[in-house]
Amino acid sequence: MERSSLTLGIEEEYLIVDRETRDIVAEPEAGFLEDCRKAAGDQVTTEFLQCQVEVGTRPHPGVAEAVAELRALRAAVAAAAGEYGYAVIAASTHPFATWRRQSHTRKERYDGLWNDMGAAAWRMLICGMHIHAGIEDDDVRIDMMNQVSYFLPHMLALSCSSPFWEGSDTQLASYRLTVFDALPRTGLPDRLDSFSEFRRLVDHLVASQCIEDGTKLWWDV
Repeated sequence: MERSSLTLGIEEEYLIVDRETRDIVAEPEAGFLEDCRKAAGDQVTTEFLQCQVEVGTRPHPGVAEAVAELRALRAAVAAAAGEYGYAVIAASTHPFATWRRQSHTRKERYDGLWNDMGAAAWRMLICGMHIHAGIEDDDVRIDMMNQVSYFLPHMLALSCSSPFWEGSDTQLASYRLTVFDALPRTGLPDRLDSFSEFRRLVDHLVASQCIEDGTKLWWDV
């Protein structure tokens, strides 16, 4: 069997904090995002909350190239932040900031999430890193989903980085997961036997008006 081609891309979300107080900057100055884009182009975008910013690499054939570009994007955003007295932190949660003081970014997509999900969305003061694996063969993609799902608990155990929430020790190594799991259609997906089975699932959810399209499935893989 011919091996399916693979590309990798990385997205990383940052919290914007004040360099002196270390607290979150709830509403960064208007020029901050513009200066980030001057440094890194359209690979810098807003996120759900105004206190967040996201970078994303282009698709690459290997890990080394993707990591090199991610480092360059991190440096560009950090330099832009420094001009405003800010810093960006790659943290799953902030140790003492409160979600009640945050404002969401005014976009149609985010407005819908803010209004439809209520408090489950309002508490989304969390960040993450997302790996995008481009696999051409549809069924190979589903097979990889099934295999990767087995290892996700192990990967979580190795990467836990959010024990604190609103100034308290939660006694959990990954409180971020607790916050994110409050949203529907998250967590580990059920095992699927083929891409056609996945397609039928999405079609049923769309037909029953549970979701608009497949992008509204927020599974861990």
